[in-house]
Amino acid sequence: MLQELMSDRTKTRLLTALKTSGPQTAADLAKGQSVTAVAARQHLDSLQQEGVVEFRDVKSGVGRPKRIWRLTSAGHQQFPDNHSRLILSLLDGLRSQHGEAGVEALITHREREMQVAYTQAVSDQPDLEAKLQALAELRSSEGYMAEVLPVEGEASSFLLIENHCSICAAASACQGFCRSEMRLFQDVLGDGVELQRTEHLLSGNHRCVYKVRQKNLAAA
Repeated sequence: MLQELMSDRTKTRLLTALKTSGPQTAADLAKGQSVTAVAARQHLDSLQQEGVVEFRDVKSGVGRPKRIWRLTSAGHQQFPDNHSRLILSLLDGLRSQHGEAGVEALITHREREMQVAYTQAVSDQPDLEAKLQALAELRSSEGYMAEVLPVEGEASSFLLIENHCSICAAASACQGFCRSEMRLFQDVLGDGVELQRTEHLLSGNHRCVYKVRQKNLAAA
């Protein structure tokens, strides 16, 4: 009984680590939770069978690919969003008092404020990959659990992946938030890049993914 309780606690700590720090290897998780790598892998395998975690093998230089673990959509649901009801209530009140124009004004105001911070974060970066890494770090600090991966076989093409949506309740009630973020990314990265959303949480995927490509390379 005690061993089962300790196992459940370790699983909870692993889930929390993935939620708060984003995708990680079993070795990193083991180190952070003071358990052996073997124990971490066993717990992760069990959590995978429960459908709350999944992995992706990522190539990193020479040698075997790294196995990166992350939460599934079911895993994210293990962490209730206590702000969702408040957000939805505020949006309903705004829509009731000022109509859709009021909601759009709020979205525009949010977009402009974010554009200032995002532009400052990426403006000094030397290339597209560095800009995306800076953007991913900023988005992760806002709760989006973002990462950047290269697109295999396509030069200077990348995937900006967001494993969590920290405004999911608001976006579910008004997809203007999603359209606003697409505009925001495009404005911050500039006209020289092509931006396409290839996965969308609100369309049934478990995350949002943006494919970003340098336009002028295709013409060169």
